[in-house]
Amino acid sequence: MKTYLVGGAVRDQLLDLPVTERDWVVVGSSPEEMLAAGYRRADSEFPVFLHPETGEEYALARTEVKSGSGYKGFQVEYGPHITLEQDLLRRDLTINAMAISESGDFIDVCGGRDDLDNGKLRHITNAFTEDPVRLLRIARFAAKLGCWGFRVAHETHALMKTMARAEELMSLNAERIWREMSRAFATPQPWRFFEVLQRCGALQRLIPELVDGTLASSHGEQDRSDYMAPLRRVVKQSEDPVVRSGVALFESVAHLAKPDDWMQRYRIDKAGRQLLLDLLHFHPFSTDGAQAESIMQFVMTLKPKQQPLRFRRFVAAAQGLWPRRLEALLPHLEFSADLLELPLPEELLNSGLEGKALGEALFAWRVVRLNEVMN
Repeated sequence: MKTYLVGGAVRDQLLDLPVTERDWVVVGSSPEEMLAAGYRRADSEFPVFLHPETGEEYALARTEVKSGSGYKGFQVEYGPHITLEQDLLRRDLTINAMAISESGDFIDVCGGRDDLDNGKLRHITNAFTEDPVRLLRIARFAAKLGCWGFRVAHETHALMKTMARAEELMSLNAERIWREMSRAFATPQPWRFFEVLQRCGALQRLIPELVDGTLASSHGEQDRSDYMAPLRRVVKQSEDPVVRSGVALFESVAHLAKPDDWMQRYRIDKAGRQLLLDLLHFHPFSTDGAQAESIMQFVMTLKPKQQPLRFRRFVAAAQGLWPRRLEALLPHLEFSADLLELPLPEELLNSGLEGKALGEALFAWRVVRLNEVMN
């Protein structure tokens, strides 16, 4: 039995990037031998096991042959007879098909090191077209590595255009699309995820609302020459994937009659949905027409004391979408949040009011204070 470090860990190590997780391939073993050695099964369908001490994934070398429709329609073969080279050749991109042995030997059967040096995202074989998930993955790698000059190879882009026209593309479910998209928001250049999918024609079919909204819009302060200007801007200000997703998806959501239904259909997580709804609530506010009462009501819905992260995320996303408007309104938003922290004023404390009447009087008092600042 031999083990090899493979995939992203090798790629990122060669690029001098942080290695966040390590995957291993085991050659010359069987499920029974792995279990007897103390490994635990990590997957009921694939021969992947967890190390008894480190918890890292160790997968038996395997091959995959297309046997049905969809990205799960593969016949998997594994066992002691499968070689490392066979396992590497089944992978998606050359830069993800390199390995390092236990003794430190470097194995590269697909030319991954050359493509790494030349900044190429290149498929290994035409079997790349058999799995539509690979369209999402290569778009995510473009977002992760684009700042180092990585681009999709021409021949790979040609295959991607073919995949984008195939019926099998629509076998991708919402969970998988959102999983790859949300991971892209944590990369240095998340806008490349959308650009790569749009250029090959996949985005238009998978998430047409993005093409009709974000990618076709120049709403508000967005630069007509750069449909991803707000996302580019917010990337410099926030590393929070939730903030970035709110900025990237806002224009699309703003064009929908039932935005919450769309967000749930695409499995956007709870924090992301909440941020988008907060941005939609704030969207009609203007620097000229904003009223103290409306601002106070809005800030109260954000619950800055109980949910400070929600308030910070809103501010960061709104700065990305509407920088000039936020510059004018942020002092009023922050002052409103400060008012919510103040104890009950003495005149109301001694007023004898209770319940709803006291709440209405307190709100009116806060509006007066805010109005004084605004004027």
